[in-house]
Amino acid sequence: MRLSHLADYAVVLMTAAARYPTGARLSATELAADTGVPLPTTQKLMGQLAACGLLTSVRGAGGGFALAKGPAEISLADIVEAVEGPIALTMCSDSNNHECILDAHCRVKPHIGVVGRAVRGALGAVTLEQLSTPAQAGVQPGQERVWAPAFAGARSK
Repeated sequence: MRLSHLADYAVVLMTAAARYPTGARLSATELAADTGVPLPTTQKLMGQLAACGLLTSVRGAGGGFALAKGPAEISLADIVEAVEGPIALTMCSDSNNHECILDAHCRVKPHIGVVGRAVRGALGAVTLEQLSTPAQAGVQPGQERVWAPAFAGARSK
Protein backbone atom coordinates (compact mmCIF):
# COMPACT_ATOMS: atom_id res chain seq x y z
CA MET A 1 0.00 0.00 0.00
CA ARG A 2 1.34 3.41 -0.91
CA LEU A 3 -0.13 6.84 -0.25
CA SER A 4 -0.77 9.09 -3.22
CA HIS A 5 1.23 12.29 -3.48
CA LEU A 6 -1.84 14.27 -2.40
CA ALA A 7 -2.40 12.15 0.70
CA ASP A 8 1.28 12.40 1.54
CA TYR A 9 1.20 16.19 1.11
CA ALA A 10 -1.94 16.41 3.26
CA VAL A 11 -0.14 14.59 6.08
CA VAL A 12 2.84 16.96 5.72
CA LEU A 13 0.55 20.03 5.81
CA MET A 14 -1.47 18.82 8.78
CA THR A 15 1.69 17.92 10.67
CA ALA A 16 3.08 21.41 10.04
CA ALA A 17 -0.21 22.99 11.18
CA ALA A 18 -0.13 20.92 14.38
CA ARG A 19 3.24 22.40 15.31
CA TYR A 20 1.71 25.86 15.64
CA PRO A 21 0.04 26.98 18.89
CA THR A 22 -3.54 25.79 19.42
CA GLY A 23 -6.00 27.95 17.50
CA ALA A 24 -3.33 29.62 15.35
CA ARG A 25 -4.75 30.75 12.01
CA LEU A 26 -2.53 29.84 9.09
CA SER A 27 -2.64 30.77 5.45
CA ALA A 28 -1.99 28.41 2.58
CA THR A 29 0.96 30.63 1.69
CA GLU A 30 2.51 30.13 5.15
CA LEU A 31 2.06 26.36 5.10
CA ALA A 32 3.36 26.09 1.54
CA ALA A 33 6.47 28.04 2.56
CA ASP A 34 6.91 25.96 5.74
CA THR A 35 6.57 22.61 3.99
CA GLY A 36 7.71 23.07 0.42
CA VAL A 37 4.36 21.79 -0.89
CA PRO A 38 3.48 23.89 -3.98
CA LEU A 39 1.00 26.67 -3.20
CA PRO A 40 -1.76 25.53 -5.61
CA THR A 41 -1.60 22.03 -4.13
CA THR A 42 -1.62 23.45 -0.60
CA GLN A 43 -4.70 25.55 -1.39
CA LYS A 44 -6.51 22.57 -2.90
CA LEU A 45 -5.69 20.27 0.01
CA MET A 46 -6.57 22.80 2.69
CA GLY A 47 -9.98 23.18 1.05
CA GLN A 48 -10.47 19.40 1.05
CA LEU A 49 -9.30 19.07 4.66
CA ALA A 50 -11.67 21.86 5.71
CA ALA A 51 -14.56 20.26 3.80
CA CYS A 52 -13.93 17.04 5.74
CA GLY A 53 -13.91 18.83 9.10
CA LEU A 54 -10.21 18.53 9.86
CA LEU A 55 -9.54 22.26 9.39
CA THR A 56 -11.71 25.28 10.03
CA SER A 57 -11.51 28.35 7.84
CA VAL A 58 -12.25 31.99 8.54
CA ARG A 59 -12.38 34.61 5.77
CA GLY A 60 -11.13 38.17 5.96
CA ALA A 61 -8.51 40.00 7.96
CA GLY A 62 -7.14 37.76 10.69
CA GLY A 63 -8.65 34.76 8.95
CA GLY A 64 -7.03 31.59 7.76
CA PHE A 65 -7.13 27.91 8.54
CA ALA A 66 -6.78 26.21 11.93
CA LEU A 67 -7.03 22.63 13.14
CA ALA A 68 -10.68 21.80 13.81
CA LYS A 69 -9.72 19.46 16.67
CA GLY A 70 -6.69 18.91 18.84
CA PRO A 71 -3.79 17.00 17.26
CA ALA A 72 -4.45 14.04 19.58
CA GLU A 73 -7.99 13.78 18.15
CA ILE A 74 -6.97 13.62 14.48
CA SER A 75 -5.60 10.36 13.14
CA LEU A 76 -3.52 9.49 10.13
CA ALA A 77 -6.55 7.56 8.85
CA ASP A 78 -8.69 10.72 9.10
CA ILE A 79 -6.22 12.65 6.96
CA VAL A 80 -5.79 9.90 4.36
CA GLU A 81 -9.55 9.39 4.06
CA ALA A 82 -10.13 13.14 3.69
CA VAL A 83 -8.03 13.05 0.52
CA GLU A 84 -8.43 9.49 -0.77
CA GLY A 85 -11.89 8.55 0.46
CA PRO A 86 -12.58 5.43 2.51
CA ILE A 87 -9.66 3.05 2.88
CA ALA A 88 -10.28 0.16 0.50
CA LEU A 89 -7.49 -2.19 -0.47
CA THR A 90 -9.18 -3.69 -3.51
CA MET A 91 -11.63 -2.36 -6.07
CA CYS A 92 -14.31 -4.75 -4.88
CA SER A 93 -14.01 -3.83 -1.22
CA ASP A 94 -15.64 -0.41 -1.45
CA SER A 95 -19.37 0.22 -1.80
CA ASN A 96 -19.32 0.78 -5.57
CA ASN A 97 -20.29 -2.07 -7.87
CA HIS A 98 -17.12 -3.07 -9.68
CA GLU A 99 -17.08 -5.82 -12.23
CA CYS A 100 -14.40 -8.40 -11.72
CA ILE A 101 -13.89 -11.55 -13.74
CA LEU A 102 -13.16 -13.43 -10.52
CA ASP A 103 -16.21 -12.18 -8.65
CA ALA A 104 -18.34 -15.32 -9.02
CA HIS A 105 -15.56 -17.59 -7.72
CA CYS A 106 -13.61 -15.32 -5.40
CA ARG A 107 -13.18 -16.74 -1.91
CA VAL A 108 -11.23 -13.72 -0.65
CA LYS A 109 -13.83 -11.01 -1.28
CA PRO A 110 -16.01 -11.95 1.71
CA HIS A 111 -12.97 -11.51 3.98
CA ILE A 112 -11.31 -8.44 2.49
CA GLY A 113 -13.25 -6.19 4.87
CA VAL A 114 -11.26 -7.67 7.77
CA VAL A 115 -8.04 -6.59 6.09
CA GLY A 116 -9.39 -3.12 5.32
CA ARG A 117 -10.52 -2.64 8.92
CA ALA A 118 -7.10 -3.76 10.18
CA VAL A 119 -5.31 -1.25 7.94
CA ARG A 120 -7.77 1.49 8.92
CA GLY A 121 -7.22 0.57 12.59
CA ALA A 122 -3.45 0.76 12.23
CA LEU A 123 -3.63 4.18 10.55
CA GLY A 124 -6.25 5.28 13.07
CA ALA A 125 -3.91 4.47 15.95
CA VAL A 126 -1.37 7.08 14.77
CA THR A 127 -2.33 10.58 15.86
CA LEU A 128 -1.39 13.90 14.38
CA GLU A 129 0.12 14.71 17.76
CA GLN A 130 2.53 11.78 17.39
CA LEU A 131 3.41 12.78 13.84
CA SER A 132 4.11 16.40 14.78
CA THR A 133 6.36 15.61 17.74
CA PRO A 134 10.06 15.71 16.86
CA ALA A 135 11.41 12.19 17.16
CA GLN A 136 13.54 9.71 15.32
CA ALA A 137 11.61 8.02 12.55
CA GLY A 138 9.68 5.07 13.92
CA VAL A 139 10.78 5.60 17.52
CA GLN A 140 8.49 6.95 20.21
CA PRO A 141 9.93 9.63 22.53
CA GLY A 142 11.70 8.01 25.48
CA GLN A 143 12.34 4.80 23.59
CA GLU A 144 15.37 5.86 21.55
CA ARG A 145 17.95 3.14 20.94
CA VAL A 146 21.49 3.19 19.70
CA TRP A 147 21.73 1.37 16.40
CA ALA A 148 24.09 -1.56 16.12
CA PRO A 149 24.39 -3.91 13.17
CA ALA A 150 22.65 -7.25 13.58
CA PHE A 151 25.94 -9.08 13.33
CA ALA A 152 27.68 -7.03 16.06
CA GLY A 153 29.31 -9.41 18.49
CA ALA A 154 27.97 -12.51 16.75
CA ARG A 155 30.34 -13.89 14.16
CA SER A 156 29.79 -17.23 12.50
CA LYS A 157 32.68 -19.62 11.97
